[in-house]
Amino acid sequence: MPLPRLIALLVGLCVILGMVLWLVQAIQQLYWQVTWTAPWLGGLVVLLTVALLAAMVAAFVYYFNFFEVGKGGKRRSRPTVKVSEVKAEAAGETLKAVRQQVDRIQDEIARKALLEKSREIEENLARGELLVVIFGTGSAGKTSLINALIGRVVGDVGAPMGTTEVSTTYTLRIRGLQREILIADTPGILEPGTAGTRRERLARQLATEADLLLFVVDDDLRQSEYDPLRTLAEIGKRSLVIFNKVDRYLPEDRDAILERLRSRLADLIPAADVVPIAANPRAVELPDGEVIQPDPDILPLIRRMAAVLRAEGEDLIADNMLLQAQRLGKRARKLIDAQRRRQAEKIVERYQWVGAGAVAMTPLPGLDLLAAAAVNAQMIIELGRIYGCDLSGDRAQELALSIAKTLTSLGIVKGAAGLLSTALQFNIATAIFGKAIQGVTAAYLTRIAGRSFIEYFRNDQDWGDGGIAEAVQKQFQLNRRDRFVQRFVKDAIAKVVQPLQASRDELPAAERSEPGS
Repeated sequence: MPLPRLIALLVGLCVILGMVLWLVQAIQQLYWQVTWTAPWLGGLVVLLTVALLAAMVAAFVYYFNFFEVGKGGKRRSRPTVKVSEVKAEAAGETLKAVRQQVDRIQDEIARKALLEKSREIEENLARGELLVVIFGTGSAGKTSLINALIGRVVGDVGAPMGTTEVSTTYTLRIRGLQREILIADTPGILEPGTAGTRRERLARQLATEADLLLFVVDDDLRQSEYDPLRTLAEIGKRSLVIFNKVDRYLPEDRDAILERLRSRLADLIPAADVVPIAANPRAVELPDGEVIQPDPDILPLIRRMAAVLRAEGEDLIADNMLLQAQRLGKRARKLIDAQRRRQAEKIVERYQWVGAGAVAMTPLPGLDLLAAAAVNAQMIIELGRIYGCDLSGDRAQELALSIAKTLTSLGIVKGAAGLLSTALQFNIATAIFGKAIQGVTAAYLTRIAGRSFIEYFRNDQDWGDGGIAEAVQKQFQLNRRDRFVQRFVKDAIAKVVQPLQASRDELPAAERSEPGS
């Protein structure tokens, strides 16, 4: 409650109390005076006075928001649905949508993995455990921190980098929290070698699944540590940065490092969430030679973690479950998109050689792509079906003509013919050169058209801001690279040139020698 309102409330209560005391005495005197002359009138006066006092108290309570008054003067009760409940419901709906998407995935292994992950998210949502993940470099003291938190040794403390091979989970309870807290250790990041890269990938995956992340450092942040922390913050991970091993610094150095950490992380993490600790303080040797091992100094972390989990625990769980469900949905959509792309590219490849054969066997006067629009129209219809778009024949023909005109207006038809003529000139007999170039060029242009339409359907039948011209130009640039052209020419020789040569060899000698053949 704002301070002015609190002061007004206290003053009002004091005034009411004073009035009550005064009214009791005044009403008593009034009652005896009125009763002396008219007994029934004394009771009526007292009743009216008490009713007036009750009305004043009710108005006072109403003003101080024991009931909310909405816009327009209408009384409304406070909302009873928590934000966390709404997010949990959204996560459940997202998981239902994911399962519907999974049914369309043909890869059996991928489908089973997605279903298993969706069930895992649902189980976590039902249990409602708080998952706290320890994250950081291998030498920052992550295992020592867990030892200190749960009060017993759980790993090889003081070992070199790379000790934690896989995630290990432990249980922790904090007074005042009903939910169980799971503490998960992770492999260190920034370790060298292939094995280190593999462990870091696992650590990052586990970090994305945390309700609360404890990012452990033992000095000022390096850029290689800041980058993953920033990435995790951008996807919505709630993090505490733990400045460990503070006992190894002089007080002024410790304070300077702490200040730099808070300053560098100001855009990502509140200053209160950068916590200095000493999870495994160095042993101290006394003058008499006795060695004392100080207790871990992690009380600031326990206090901060408890405060965050008490205040935000429900929302952290709901946020994380919603995030996991959304990430799973994105993964399912990515798999479906890759599956559709593979199917679509097979269709494009089939039609590019069908069109090439038709053009090569029946040469056109010049390379008039409009005459091949019927073939492209059928290709467009089949591509649309893969992406759930049922196009009519007229609409497909219209699209085929539009892309044919675009290819011509951009000079791609001429450019493709020149590009392929150069690549094929040493592989084609002079007698069939014209037919072969027309057929191979038709295949190449059909490929560009088909791949342009794949992007068109992937983007919900939208060519994008640059329109059809930019989409076609982009595919032409992608398909004119030397490595692709060499591979395409190799396929064209097998699928177009050699069949042409074989069909010519089967003709009588007189027909083969005719001009224009």
